[in-house]
Amino acid sequence: MLGLPNWKAKYDPKGLTPHPRDAPTRKRPSIVSVPLPHQPATATTLVVASSSAVYTLANTSPTASMASTGSVMLATSSAQLEMDSGAVKKNTTLICAPVMAGTVKEMVTQLDEAKSSGAELVEIRLDSLKNFSPHEDLKTLIKASALPTLFTYRPKWEGGQYDGDDKSRLDTLRLAMELGADYVDVELQVAFEFNASIQGSKPEKCKVIVSSHNYENTPSIEDLGNLVARIQAAGADIVKIATTALDITDVARMFHITVHSQVSSVPVIGIVMGERGLISRVLCAKFGGFLTFGTLESGAVSAPGQPTIKDLLDLYNFRSIGPDTKVFGIIGKPVGHSKSPLLYNQAFKSAGFNGVFLHLLVDDVASFLQTYSSTDFAGFSCTIPHKEAAVKCCDEVDPVAKSIGAVNCIIRRQSDAKLFGYNTDYVGAISAIEDGLRDSHNGSSAGASPLNGKLFVVIGAGGAGKALAYGAKEKGARVVIANRTYDRARELAETIGGDALSLADLENFQPEDGMVLANTTSIGMQPKIDETPIPKHALKHYSLVFDAVYTPKMTRLLREAEECGATIVSGMEMFIGQAYGQYERFTGLPAPKELFRKIMSKY
Repeated sequence: MLGLPNWKAKYDPKGLTPHPRDAPTRKRPSIVSVPLPHQPATATTLVVASSSAVYTLANTSPTASMASTGSVMLATSSAQLEMDSGAVKKNTTLICAPVMAGTVKEMVTQLDEAKSSGAELVEIRLDSLKNFSPHEDLKTLIKASALPTLFTYRPKWEGGQYDGDDKSRLDTLRLAMELGADYVDVELQVAFEFNASIQGSKPEKCKVIVSSHNYENTPSIEDLGNLVARIQAAGADIVKIATTALDITDVARMFHITVHSQVSSVPVIGIVMGERGLISRVLCAKFGGFLTFGTLESGAVSAPGQPTIKDLLDLYNFRSIGPDTKVFGIIGKPVGHSKSPLLYNQAFKSAGFNGVFLHLLVDDVASFLQTYSSTDFAGFSCTIPHKEAAVKCCDEVDPVAKSIGAVNCIIRRQSDAKLFGYNTDYVGAISAIEDGLRDSHNGSSAGASPLNGKLFVVIGAGGAGKALAYGAKEKGARVVIANRTYDRARELAETIGGDALSLADLENFQPEDGMVLANTTSIGMQPKIDETPIPKHALKHYSLVFDAVYTPKMTRLLREAEECGATIVSGMEMFIGQAYGQYERFTGLPAPKELFRKIMSKY
C-alpha cells in the first residue's frame, strides 16, 4: 500500500507490534477504513478522512500506476476536548515547552513560565545543565513542575550537548522514571538496550519516547516507514522522528507517516526542522501528531524552526486547529517577515471561520501546489518572487491578473481542486496612492483619477511592479519602469505602453516636477533597513512616494521622501487594501475592514 513496506511482516513476523501505551489523559482518534489507489514508492500521497469528506494530499506522476487498490485505516475527527478556559479544543496534540538552562534554579523558573504560557508538557533538557547531581536535581525538577515532565538527556552524537558515557546517561533516565517522570526520551541507537534494562521494572505511569533525528534531510516515505517500524520494534510507547526540510514539500512525507501510523494507534511525534518545516509544527494538530514543541521565548530553541508557545496559541490559534480546518498561507521567499498570518488568523478567529494561515517558505511554487493538492489546502497569498510563476500554475486566471502577468491570490475550488489566480495588489496600492494625492490637494475628488496625466515611475518589473504599472496606466498615468535589469524594464514598458530606464539612471531622471514614485522591490525591507532604491536628492522632483515594503512601516525611502516635502504612502496601505479581496475569496465573507486596520495599527 502506498509503496510502503509491510512493517509488521518485516519487523515483527508474528504480527505482534509492541503495544503503544498512550498517555492516559488523551483519547486517540476514531478509525475509519477508506479505499486507496496504489501509488509507487516515489509518490507522496496522503489521504485523511475528515468529518465532511476524504481529502488527498498528493504528489504523483501523471504516469503513476493506478492498477491495484488497497485499503488503509486512517484517523477521523478526534473528540473535542474542553480547555481550561472553557473553550473547545479541537485537537489532542500537546504543546511541549523545552526547558534548557545551565542551572537547576534557572530551570525551575522556566518550569513556572511554561505553565503560565499555556504549555501542557515540559521537556527538561538535562544535557543543557553545567553541573548536575542526578538524584537530588531530578527530585527538585519533578517536584517543581506543575506540568507533566519529559526528560531528555541528548548526547552530542544525536545533536545534544552531553559528552559523557552512555551508561551514566541511561542510568540517569532510569532514575528519572523511578522518581516520577511522565516521559523519557531515548535515542533509537540505544533504545533496545534501554528497554531491555527496564523490563519488568518500568513504572506504569512513565512512557518511553524512542527518537530519531536527521539533521541532513527528510528520507523517502519508504525509509520513514521502515524507521517507524524499527522504533516500534525497539519497544517505543511513542515514536518520535525529527528530520530536516530541504524543501517545504518534504513535510508532506511526515504528514503521511503521522496519519498512516495511526493504523496501529501508535502515537507519533513527527517534526521537520528548519523554517521550511514550520508547517509540520503547526499542522501536526490537524494530522494527529502527539505533541509539538513551542519555546518560551523567541530564539531559545532546542531544535531549528521551533515557534514560540505564544505564536502557536495567539498567532496560529493552535487549539482551534482540527482535522476539518482549512489551510491557507503566504507563499514567498523570504516570507518570515510577513504580517499576513497575524492579519488573517485574527480575522478567521473573530468570524468563527475554521481556517489557519501560515508562513510558507517556498522554493518552487509549482512543486508546492502539486504536492499539497488537497482541497483542505484551500488558498494562498503569493508574494516575492513567485507572483509571475504562479500564473502558469493556475487552471484559470482572472482577466485582470492575466493582463498584469502576475497573481497574488490563489484559490483552490472545493468542488474539483482546480486553482484560480487573481491579482488584488493593484487595487490596494492604486487606491492608496489616489487617496494620498487627493489628501495632498485638500481632498478634491471630482472627475477623473488624480493619477490621470501624472508621470508615474515604477521601481521594479516583478509581479508587484506589473500590478502597479497596469493599475496606473488604467487610471490614465504616463508610466515609466525603472529596473536593475534594463531588458526586463523594457519588456514590461512595451507590454503596458510606457517607457523604460535602468535603476542606475533613475537618479538623474527628472523630466518634470510633481511625479509619482512607487517602489515595488524588496529594497529597504527588514533586515536591510538602511538600503534605499534612489538617492535622497533625487526625491525632490516627486509629489508622492509609495513604498510597497511595509516591514518596517517607515522605510528609509519614505523617511527621506517626507523630508523632501513629498506626500508618502506606506506599503501597509497596499497590504491592507489587497487583503480585503483575498479574505473575501478565502472565506466567502465580507472583509472586516475596521478589524484589519485595528490589527495593523499596532505595527
